[in-house]
Amino acid sequence: MKALKYLFPALAASFALCCQPVDPDTGSDDKDKGNQEQTEPEPEPVVQGQCIDAPLVLEFNSAPELGAEGCITVFTSSGSQVDKIDLADLASVSVRADGTMIPKQKITADTPYNTTLDALKSGSRYRIVHYTPLRINGKSLEIKLHNSVLNWGGTYYVTIDPGVIKGHPGIAKDEWSFTVKPKPSGTSFKVRQDGSGDFCTVQGALSHASTLGKDTAVTIEIGEGTYHEMLFLRDKNKVTLSGVSREKSVISYPNNENWCGGSGSSKNSKPTAGNAIGNCGGRGLALFENCDALSLNGLTIENSFGELKGQAECIYFNSGSNAHKLTIESCSLISFQDTFLCKGEVWVHNSLIAGHCDFVWGYPKACLFEDCEIRSRAAGYIVQARVQAASDKGFVFLNCKLTAEDGVKDGSMYLARSGGDSKVFDNVTFIGCTMSKVIAAQGWHSSPAPNPSTPTATSGWKEFGSKDAGGNPLTGHNALGKYLSASEAQAFSTREAVLGW
Repeated sequence: MKALKYLFPALAASFALCCQPVDPDTGSDDKDKGNQEQTEPEPEPVVQGQCIDAPLVLEFNSAPELGAEGCITVFTSSGSQVDKIDLADLASVSVRADGTMIPKQKITADTPYNTTLDALKSGSRYRIVHYTPLRINGKSLEIKLHNSVLNWGGTYYVTIDPGVIKGHPGIAKDEWSFTVKPKPSGTSFKVRQDGSGDFCTVQGALSHASTLGKDTAVTIEIGEGTYHEMLFLRDKNKVTLSGVSREKSVISYPNNENWCGGSGSSKNSKPTAGNAIGNCGGRGLALFENCDALSLNGLTIENSFGELKGQAECIYFNSGSNAHKLTIESCSLISFQDTFLCKGEVWVHNSLIAGHCDFVWGYPKACLFEDCEIRSRAAGYIVQARVQAASDKGFVFLNCKLTAEDGVKDGSMYLARSGGDSKVFDNVTFIGCTMSKVIAAQGWHSSPAPNPSTPTATSGWKEFGSKDAGGNPLTGHNALGKYLSASEAQAFSTREAVLGW
């Protein structure tokens, strides 16, 4: 191993470490190699203007290999520790082929907080999640610090213990320092992975947005790239997340019930190292709690867990009052089981929802999918509704296309199945939808029976104007669903009729 470099995305520049590099084969340094060419030391790498949430990147001449002990530690310029990644904690994770670190054992309330867990901050609340603090990317080692540990305009130095990187002696106090950019002004922020924006991560921007007034409108523009992270926002209204397009702005991270149980919640304090976390932040990628007038535009959000068995939401939109509003425009939500979970009032327009088992589900007052593609990825059920009141609209699909990925068997997908709970209502309605051959001939799954088992014009399973891929009317679905008349269908045929806005 020769000269170690630091790469800071904010400046897209490299800096050579001014110390003697160690040869990984002999353990000797270059000054002992007699007549071999010597590397001239360069100035100390002090970097100005780094994003507050930028990853720290070490660049090598060949792919680095992590050791099993030692720490990467970040200090203020005055010597106060602000963050640490302990390689001993990596014994609790496995590394996927893409470099993502995942828990070996399920995270529970009793799990001790260690440096492979993060506390995503929104206002005064924290969502505890697993994350990837270290990722080898080609010849680089990417170090992702924990959320909200740095201060605007602060200056910091980094130390790396010997043994953290196999064959390298480490980095001492005076060898690596950086300064964070000043706090951005205004209410419109840019997220750019190359450091040219206000933030390098989406969560960094969300955490900052949560410090502004609850009803202050905030726009977060997300640049091109794939952002490997989970998200959290609570008690913040009028936030718009806007990407370049669903193809170019992608938020992707693996999570599921077997790693972190429950649909998701937050807590009012950050756990301390070695103590029980108290509660896990849930199995989804994005958790939005009590956020009104939230908008997502031109994005893909993918829970990349990638297996059929295991609840793994992309989004949990949790409205405690069941009245908060969410708009999703020109987005893709991709998972397998339980892709989209919601409460409140939701409008999803011109978007893709993909999954295979109850991949649209929840407790909404009204959730309208308009001009959307609902794509089956394997055999299963599209909807499981748990609507709180018989008169609530629940889930409505208006002018949608029900499609399937290649290889999914014809007749293997049902429009809905019931959770079998008599305390909630199976209110699901399809209006003017085109249904491919993947939809089972009987339409609705019969066991357990829905509530009500005999649908009415306002409650239960319903449809109107269903047609096949050739535009021919579809009939013959079982009696657990009701075919509406044209006049009955009017109550579900426009956004204003369904949502009132």
